[in-house]
Amino acid sequence: MKPPDAPTLDTLSRRWTLAATGACLLALLIQLPPMLASGIGVTGVVLSLASWRRPLPGLLRALLVIALVAAVMSVTGMHFGRDTGCALLAGMLAIKPTETRTLRDNRSLLGFALFAPFAAFLLDQGPLSMALGLVSVLCALVALHRLADAEAASLAGVARPMHQVREIGKLVALGVPLVLAAFWLFPRFPSPLWGVPERALSKPGLSDDMSPGSYLDLIADEAPALRVQFFGATPPTSQMYWRGPVLADFDGRTWTRGDRQPGIPPPRTTRAPVTWDYRMDVEPSERRDLVALDLPMTTPDGVGMAHDYSLSTPTPLTSLTRWRLQSSAPMQFEVALPTPLREQALRLPNGFNPRTRALGVRWRREAGGNDATIVGRALQWIRADFAYTLDTPFPGRDTVDEFLFDQQQGFCEHFSSSFVFLMRSAGIPARVVTGYTGGTYNPLGNYWIVRNMDAHAWAEVWMPQRGWVRVDPTAAVAPERIYDTLEDRLGAGGAAEALANMIGIGELGQVGDWLRRGWNDLVLGFDAKRQSRLLERFGAKQLGGGALTALFAIFAVAALAWMGWLLARGERERDPLLRAWHRLGTRYARFGLGREPHESPEHWARRVAIGRPRTAQPLLSLSRRFADARYAPGEGDHRALIEDLRRHRP
Repeated sequence: MKPPDAPTLDTLSRRWTLAATGACLLALLIQLPPMLASGIGVTGVVLSLASWRRPLPGLLRALLVIALVAAVMSVTGMHFGRDTGCALLAGMLAIKPTETRTLRDNRSLLGFALFAPFAAFLLDQGPLSMALGLVSVLCALVALHRLADAEAASLAGVARPMHQVREIGKLVALGVPLVLAAFWLFPRFPSPLWGVPERALSKPGLSDDMSPGSYLDLIADEAPALRVQFFGATPPTSQMYWRGPVLADFDGRTWTRGDRQPGIPPPRTTRAPVTWDYRMDVEPSERRDLVALDLPMTTPDGVGMAHDYSLSTPTPLTSLTRWRLQSSAPMQFEVALPTPLREQALRLPNGFNPRTRALGVRWRREAGGNDATIVGRALQWIRADFAYTLDTPFPGRDTVDEFLFDQQQGFCEHFSSSFVFLMRSAGIPARVVTGYTGGTYNPLGNYWIVRNMDAHAWAEVWMPQRGWVRVDPTAAVAPERIYDTLEDRLGAGGAAEALANMIGIGELGQVGDWLRRGWNDLVLGFDAKRQSRLLERFGAKQLGGGALTALFAIFAVAALAWMGWLLARGERERDPLLRAWHRLGTRYARFGLGREPHESPEHWARRVAIGRPRTAQPLLSLSRRFADARYAPGEGDHRALIEDLRRHRP
């Protein structure tokens, strides 16, 4: 038997609760893997319909929970992280409506649902997440307002939905000044007080290794990796090589960094006279590698530079970060190569790719000591016989031999890996460099967008008197031999054009990315350093923690006072009849005859009549009409009384 204090809900209130729960769940689902998110979403809809009349049995709910945990773990691979916890939260929220029926149950459901939009910010802090989060929170507040009205329906009746939306909108608007004061002025810490768990599912990005097929997922991802703004001169797109991890060790299948020689400092270089000054906004990648235009001249605070000029951060890049760097193309790069590095750059795995080894030995015998001739001969071979395509079979044991002598078709990971192996076979020190190339210019914000699909791998060979020289064998492929690219795979015609707009090539995409960049700049990039310089435009020096605290306290008190005044004013003046009556009292208060809080309208009118007999009769009549309209309402129209109250003067 259901207890008397647990009433069931009317149909409309139940719908509002489920709709608000769905909005909260949607804000989290869009951050999860598509297949998992679709399964959780469909499950939530089906279970809500199945449990509309009565809750599902407890045993069935327990089986659903077990199935949910199994589905999440099958996707995350038994790895616990932020996305694992968020997926479990989303699944539990989808199952929760199966046990809700009473007013208290639905309030509990809404309270639980509010965790979803906040959990979504653990995975993404973009404008879409913020917009969906705000909408879902507003829907939950409106639903809670609806439940409160449903509970008091026997006393006052349930208000119309639009009235509830307006009321919640007013309450939220009242809190905006305090929220803005807290965001802009509350003292921020230079570093977080606690760490955020890593993600169980890695995001596409550069890695410390390169193996066959590892670049396919990366170059098929159109998400931005970084945005770059140049100050002054801008390099041509053909020279935009964004240097990332340098891979020097090869085991026959996978290139890795190997021994990075931590005791050897970065070598001195002779650089070109042109310096590129730029700022990078780097999207979170969950990794520590930081790219830079080839070659970086300086490193930001806290960033480490290896001997090969690759950059790394002390902590994983789990959020948007901003870096200011300078780079210049090298003219001479490590002319004197240390013996350990030379040995590493010539090392080849035993028993792999015998045909390539033999070719390298033959080329060395024919070229003598002229390394440049060998490099040029390899590039000429690529221009004449090789083609670029993404449609490549998975290689066998001798990956380089198969590519150079059998397939002769592939993309950057095939060209760079095989080229470096061939150079080492010929006795030329060489290594693989990974990173990005080029970018898309956005004229709206005067910046460049570098996407994951711009990921690239090229080679560096060591030449006498010059040191390390960049060689891009992929770029040597003749244009007429480029058979299959990412754009070809995505399709042609209207679909390709629509997708181009989405990924930032068209005008619509440029506007969207420009808005995202503005969001990053104003919100995500507002850190402790920028907060301390908040009032520099007004001539103030950098604000310390004490000054910010005092400033925040002043604005917070002002915002709270403003909220209190508006709330009180709104309660007094929501009714036009009550508003006209209060204004009448204000006019009499100017003569010292204002109504006291304890006085009824008629008692006040009689007291005024003692001091002002002339106004006794009109004011008494108005006070009686107001009392009848206010405390004994009929079905008559009060517009005439409101007009009379407005016209009356002491």
